[in-house]
Amino acid sequence: MLALVRTYARWLHTRWPAGTVERLPYLREDGSTNVPGVLVVGDLTGIPLLKFSSDTGARAVRRIVSEPAFQNRRRGSAAGRPPLDLVIIGAGVSGMAAALQALKANLTFEVIEATEPFSTIVNFPRGKPIYTYPTGMTPAGELQFSAKSAVKEGLVVELRETTLARGLRPRIGRAEMVRRRGGLLETHLAGGETLVSHRVIVAIGRSGNFRRLGVAGEDLDKVYNRLHDPKDYADRDVLVVGGGDSALETALAIAECGGRVTLSYRKSGLSRPKPDNLERIRLHQAEPASAGGSRDESRRGGSLRVALGSQVKAILPSEVVLAHAGGREERLPNDAVFTMIGREAPLDFFRRSGIRIAGELRAPAFLAMGCFLLFCAWLYNWKSGGWMSDYFAQRGWFPFNLPSLLADAGGWIATEAADPATLVGTVSISAAGPSFWYTLAYSLVVVVFGLRRIRKRRTPYVTAQTLTLMTVQVVPLFLLPEVILPLMGRHGLLPAGLADALFPAVSYGHGREYWRAYGLILAWPLNVYNIFTHEPLWWWIGIGFVQTCVLIPLGIYFYGKGVYCGWICSCGALAETLGDEHRHKMPHGPSWSRLNMIGQGILAVAIGLLGVRIAGWALPEGNAADRIFDPVLKTHYKWFVDVFLAGVVGYGLYFWYSGRIWCRFACPLAALMHVYARFSRFRILSDKKKCISCNVCTTVCHQGIDVMNFANKGLPMADPECVRCSACVQSCPTGTLTFGQVDPSTLLVIRRDRLAASPVLMAEGAAK
Repeated sequence: MLALVRTYARWLHTRWPAGTVERLPYLREDGSTNVPGVLVVGDLTGIPLLKFSSDTGARAVRRIVSEPAFQNRRRGSAAGRPPLDLVIIGAGVSGMAAALQALKANLTFEVIEATEPFSTIVNFPRGKPIYTYPTGMTPAGELQFSAKSAVKEGLVVELRETTLARGLRPRIGRAEMVRRRGGLLETHLAGGETLVSHRVIVAIGRSGNFRRLGVAGEDLDKVYNRLHDPKDYADRDVLVVGGGDSALETALAIAECGGRVTLSYRKSGLSRPKPDNLERIRLHQAEPASAGGSRDESRRGGSLRVALGSQVKAILPSEVVLAHAGGREERLPNDAVFTMIGREAPLDFFRRSGIRIAGELRAPAFLAMGCFLLFCAWLYNWKSGGWMSDYFAQRGWFPFNLPSLLADAGGWIATEAADPATLVGTVSISAAGPSFWYTLAYSLVVVVFGLRRIRKRRTPYVTAQTLTLMTVQVVPLFLLPEVILPLMGRHGLLPAGLADALFPAVSYGHGREYWRAYGLILAWPLNVYNIFTHEPLWWWIGIGFVQTCVLIPLGIYFYGKGVYCGWICSCGALAETLGDEHRHKMPHGPSWSRLNMIGQGILAVAIGLLGVRIAGWALPEGNAADRIFDPVLKTHYKWFVDVFLAGVVGYGLYFWYSGRIWCRFACPLAALMHVYARFSRFRILSDKKKCISCNVCTTVCHQGIDVMNFANKGLPMADPECVRCSACVQSCPTGTLTFGQVDPSTLLVIRRDRLAASPVLMAEGAAK
């Protein structure tokens, strides 16, 4: 049985990659941090591109200069010296672009650099090709890139001519932390010196520690993490570790200078590097290689061997040990090892400075999250008719006393409220229960944050999607059950047969169950209550069948699961509006990916309950299924799934773990749609040549999908979790991604959907 579950899980979801997201400082869209006056620019904004680095540096200074608070800054002195306008930490591309802009704005500033200006680029291997993507982008500011920037040496000359030749001279030193004190910022340098300024720009890039292999021998003198001159390794045995562009370029450079190179990569395929580098690797592998022969046999020239699926087990003075799949070990002669596996972001600097790290929760955050969970528990108990709702009703507290309050008001309002057939009377009856106010608040939040999303994103797709979500939430999910249908019923505009079939009369008081209109939008098993009735409501059973088994599968076949989750569902409406700014908080990685299967378990429970409900209908009155269904099974399902998981947990974790926690992990309808999506034509398509493996697409994914893993292989993204929100497409800095459709059997592209194109693609289309 367990083997069947594993097979099903792999077929449905776990076969897809589950990448992780690098920890970076938490930044607002303009680069500002939680420490007032401190901005972060360059690579640490998440996009490792030269043009974006230059652009963010210049724009940060422009933003500072335009701030009223900065324009009105006090000109007094601190410790006998007037504070600087600006301190820039880091003299890379982004830092020097900021310095040029500060120079242009006549600011007093200092640039702090730990080694030398543009040190990262200076330390590139000789002749390294430079890609200045996007080709059509012109960065803000004066630091631009011309055709001679296509290789490392030309780029260094151009950068120095633009900056150092104009008199910019960074101070050599290391910044330890930034602290805010008395309205000013103190930048503490190694050695004890402190610079005081009104603003600080952090432009240090990924200048933290180099990542380590964690194997014996890693500290030997022959192990390096950067290549200066590949000619030094001619006629030598070299191991290069890594699968990115830096690793491939290092291996190629040494092999082309006569070295014998083995490239070791832990995965089974090279997917991240640029196509040009992959083609060069293929050409080298196609040539007769001397790898595996003796040293004497291989002295005739360089060679390159790629060892995929291998990991370094040990580094010895004259050898290296590689571990291959299946436990096989291989010993290779070795003179040098290059570990080209990247750097870790300098998170300790940000922690010392009090700057929050994205996804890193401290005690105050956990306390706030716990308090919000308690509030959500109170709210959902009150809204769902629990003991809190009874407590309010027994004491005649708002909103249960609303009709009497309106009656006591006297005058016109009291007269209108007393007549159920008037608009005021209808609203007063509906508003006498918590669900009216909850749904009203829900609708207002969707509308307010929906308008904010439209203004912020400014793409045709987001505008159309958000307006649709707002309309669905306000009209059929609020106005229809709370105002329109009650008014129609009281004025005799609803045929009696239709009203009886869809909205039975309540067994207490007066009126009908107009809340069942939610079933027109919220399909089974997201909304089970039109199906789980004591006597079957055949119209709702028919509507539910058409929705769940016909319309939704048909829509998913052409447009993916997001046709419902991203355009119709009320949970999705809140996630895409209120949750728009929290999408990057969704946890990623294999462990979290396996938790996606929780929804399959809840779907199985819902199907099981449906079976019990059908048995209760079919068997004689008073059968065991009937006796236990409403008081036990449906009640427990309601409080555990609808209230606790969907409400308390789903919304209680909103501001800490993204707005799609319920949608991704536990929604039974989403779980069913995952099955449908396995047969869908919808895909996110990628142009592999444009992918720079920046991981932005994965970072912003609401559903925790490793979008980059598909993009840098040039494969259509087939993970059924996708809710078609377009965040990955819109956030891609190089225009790699588009929505589209493929033939499920051949994966051949049928068409691309330019409505959801990235700003880069939209700009290219306009230019053409």
